[in-house]
Amino acid sequence: MIVGNGEVAEAGAGIIDAADFVIRFNDCRSYGAGGSRTDAVAVCNTGRPAKAMLGSREWRAHPGVVSAREIWSVRDPDKFAAIRAPLAVSHPDLDDFCDDYTEAFGAFCSEAGKKHVVIDRSIHEAVDASLSAFVPGDYVVPSSGMIVIAEVLSKFPDAEVILAGFGHAGWEWHPFAAERQLVDSYAAVGRLKRLGEKTLVSSSYGA
Repeated sequence: MIVGNGEVAEAGAGIIDAADFVIRFNDCRSYGAGGSRTDAVAVCNTGRPAKAMLGSREWRAHPGVVSAREIWSVRDPDKFAAIRAPLAVSHPDLDDFCDDYTEAFGAFCSEAGKKHVVIDRSIHEAVDASLSAFVPGDYVVPSSGMIVIAEVLSKFPDAEVILAGFGHAGWEWHPFAAERQLVDSYAAVGRLKRLGEKTLVSSSYGA
């Protein structure tokens, strides 16, 4: 179960908590209305979100973060080091976007007895390639939700993958329209489904 930070369908909490493995994102905004089971928290490990989480006592004490056995860093440090220079030209306002906090998340995991997973840049690059079929236009990087979906589908090809709390909205430089189409294509061939939806292809997506 991959639970984004959007609205979760009514009565979805029980289904989410009954899953074998539940992944939430960053500050676990889905926690509560979207159930409480949390096996992994996927974090943006670069830039302002990373700095804010690591510097927050509230984040470290959040019951979702505390109960998670794993922290997934969605941004490969080498990949983001490589995009820093071109990004400085195309988006100079994002001067701290590639600041890397991966080691700090690793240290947090060591202290807290958690496994630290860093999603490889090959996943990011495969997502970029897949999105190109849907004419995504100009964007900076795929959303964390899309990266985690690709990681799960790659590592666990035989698992039943269900999405909840994905509302196709968020940061302007994520290619949400193309991501929705890509996830719709996965749903159409049965690689994943969305919680509470019998007809999958028309639903919306985002994280």
